[in-house]
Amino acid sequence: MADFTHLNKNGEAIMVDVGEKTVTQRQAKAFAKVKMEKETLRKLLNSELKKGDGLAVARIAGIMAAKRTWELIPLCHNIPIESVEITFGNNGEDELYIYSAAKCSYKTGIEMEALTAASVAALTVYDMCKAIDRKMEIREVKLLEKTGGKSDFKND
Repeated sequence: MADFTHLNKNGEAIMVDVGEKTVTQRQAKAFAKVKMEKETLRKLLNSELKKGDGLAVARIAGIMAAKRTWELIPLCHNIPIESVEITFGNNGEDELYIYSAAKCSYKTGIEMEALTAASVAALTVYDMCKAIDRKMEIREVKLLEKTGGKSDFKND
């Protein structure tokens, strides 16, 4: 049987002990894509939604979610986040791109915080636009890269 870091010798879930690990600068970037009607994207980008500025609300929601990741994902540590940034892009047609970047100096990574930020920002976009577009789809949520700690990762 493979060794799982979040299971003890009896197969019970545990929070990994990071007490002996070295503090390093860690960064992670994540991505989410929301597919929507062209007119929905236009209204979102031009702040023409009845609920208000959807991108501003999604940005704040993503930042807040990153800060609460340890409360949402059962075995995540409460880490000292130094920064979270949410930015947006689009394909000019029917897709909104959400990018999150998070940093910390700690003993364990920040990729779950970056993924949570992108995910919640996408869910917030859905909530802000659902009155005019029920066919929206959150298509991708993925880790783009992480640096620091034992292993680096880049998703090309």
